[in-house]
Amino acid sequence: MGKLYVVATPIGNMEDITIRAISALKGAGLIAAEDTRHTKKLLSRYGISTPLTSYFEHNEREKAPELIEKIKGGVDIALVSDAGTPGISDPGYRLIKLAIENSIEVVPIPGPSALITVLSVSGLPLDEFTFKGFFPEKTEELKRSLLALKAEARTYAMYESPRRLAKTLDLILEVLGDIDIVVAREMTKVHEEVLRGKVSEVAGRIKGRELKGEITVVLRTGKEGAVEASLTDEIEKLLRAGFKLKDVAKAAADEFGIPKSEAYREALRIKERLKP
Repeated sequence: MGKLYVVATPIGNMEDITIRAISALKGAGLIAAEDTRHTKKLLSRYGISTPLTSYFEHNEREKAPELIEKIKGGVDIALVSDAGTPGISDPGYRLIKLAIENSIEVVPIPGPSALITVLSVSGLPLDEFTFKGFFPEKTEELKRSLLALKAEARTYAMYESPRRLAKTLDLILEVLGDIDIVVAREMTKVHEEVLRGKVSEVAGRIKGRELKGEITVVLRTGKEGAVEASLTDEIEKLLRAGFKLKDVAKAAADEFGIPKSEAYREALRIKERLKP
């Protein structure tokens, strides 16, 4: 039986590849790539002639069993995404899970990851952090997801589209306040850029700009370095932002450590006061 190698590849700079990754790609019988055209450039750079097959989000359900059968037949397969580590918001989960279920050895070949790359230069506390994947696209879902981050001081990392970034920063400011944030794009590439500061500062620096490339956002929730809001002020702010009463009550209860019923009564009182 062959093995499945999960191989991290450069996120931008072609020199960010390990000797072990090159060896694994050369030694494999087949490379399963998210975009074969993209991966061919990397293989050409390092003189790797291993055959390629396409394995991406929309064909992985059908393709994974085929690849498993090849591995069972003795073929070593190297799994790569367009950039970074497969499975981290990239295709790979189904194939890796299926390999494990079939008692196939899964070998990690560690290397670049946009997530870890940005976190390492964020300047925010990293003794504990949470990766949330991509921000929700719909406004209401995004607001609810941000509201859920308010309860404790923690570092969060997310991916975002450059065309939605300005709107997302506005909503972060509205829901979470003027907290510390890092916005990074084009990591390890020619136009690498890391913006650090309060949300309002970073939003001002990108205003009117046409941004390109993948965006990683790292933010720090909680009251560290901020003026602590009162329960009444916080509830009023969230109600004015358009959140539903039950969502406001839950967020307030979590943030201030009070029973949800108490927070709901206070939210109901304030909502009545705010009626025109």
